[in-house]
Amino acid sequence: MEYNVHTLPNGIRLLHVPSASAISHACIIINTGSRDEPVNKAGLAHFIEHLIFKRTEKRSTHQILNRLESVGADLNAYTTKEYTCVHASFLNPYLDRTLDLFNDIVFHSTFPEEEMEKEKSVILDEISSYLDQPEEAINDDFEDMLFAGHPLGNNILGTTDSVQAFTREDVINFRKANYRTDEIVVAVLGNYTLNSIINKGSKHFADVEANNPQKNRIKPLILAPSNTTIYKPIMQAHCILGSQAYSTHQPQKAALMLLNNYFGGNGMSSVLNLQIREKYGIAYTIESNFSPLSDTGIFTIYFGTDKEKQARALALIFKEIKKLREKPLNELQLQKAKNKFIGQIALSEENRIGLIISMAKSLIDHDKIDSLNTVFEKINAVTPLQMADVVNEVLDVEQLNLFTFCPIEE
Repeated sequence: MEYNVHTLPNGIRLLHVPSASAISHACIIINTGSRDEPVNKAGLAHFIEHLIFKRTEKRSTHQILNRLESVGADLNAYTTKEYTCVHASFLNPYLDRTLDLFNDIVFHSTFPEEEMEKEKSVILDEISSYLDQPEEAINDDFEDMLFAGHPLGNNILGTTDSVQAFTREDVINFRKANYRTDEIVVAVLGNYTLNSIINKGSKHFADVEANNPQKNRIKPLILAPSNTTIYKPIMQAHCILGSQAYSTHQPQKAALMLLNNYFGGNGMSSVLNLQIREKYGIAYTIESNFSPLSDTGIFTIYFGTDKEKQARALALIFKEIKKLREKPLNELQLQKAKNKFIGQIALSEENRIGLIISMAKSLIDHDKIDSLNTVFEKINAVTPLQMADVVNEVLDVEQLNLFTFCPIEE
């Protein structure tokens, strides 16, 4: 897909992706997330993402929330382990209004004490709700084990104690230390010329003061694999098998993405879904996932099932892993896996807000954005031998961690 990048004097990059649609999509991505939080400040990045909608130097909460919704636009935000993102979808005439609001909430929020206290209550409710969903909570507990002692193990929401202890000084200091202007991308996909994006982007972001403190991310250690069971008042057993995996910069990433999609990724035809759910009816949900990060990655296999079926489900997963390790995919099988994955990627481009966010992240991570053809070429370049090497490394059962939520026996 065609794109253009313009860098402002303060380091903020403007990403322009032309589109003939009457609907535009925009985002501002900041290369900071929960892994950048100070010790005992888990949840701070996410807390700030909530607070920026509460009050700025020139707008009240009501004015912020209605600035785009009053013209039918959609505004939202999220925080991950490495990113903070604000995004919006809107009709083309409202680009100026959108970029003005992005600037206002990201760089001119005032973080009033009374709003902080209200938002703490909101997030504490969010934490409680999240903990009531074992299929979600188990991922955070697994990552806490996988990255024990490292901020990558922090729950993005934080903990009850950490959230309650946040101060306004914590918020201001975190933003100053982590909102680096040379790691911020403002991206727009819409029916605009490059000059109009440069002009409007400069209007709203050129005056932002340059801020480039030293980045202080530490790569996590790889810990010895463990087997952990936590007993909870739940109906089903929930299990995760997994380990650290490739970072977004490693050349084997394409092969692992392909393996993940084939083994337990999107669609009903994955190996795990066909062999465990469809063939034996053991697990309603069974899937694998690969999440590459800047200096490591996470590969997991998750399933939920009745406690009585847990052991058999694990045995069947290990059986499929053994088959894949002992009998690697041949050329025909690998090509079928590639065709499926490439088709899914092509269809995902229809999600335009997801596309512009993905492109902005790629610009931060790699200082470039691969075309769709380049992505397909990388997938098609994976050989059976490369796939076998990745299978043997990532699916080494001796190195996989097992984490289980188990129902309490009556």
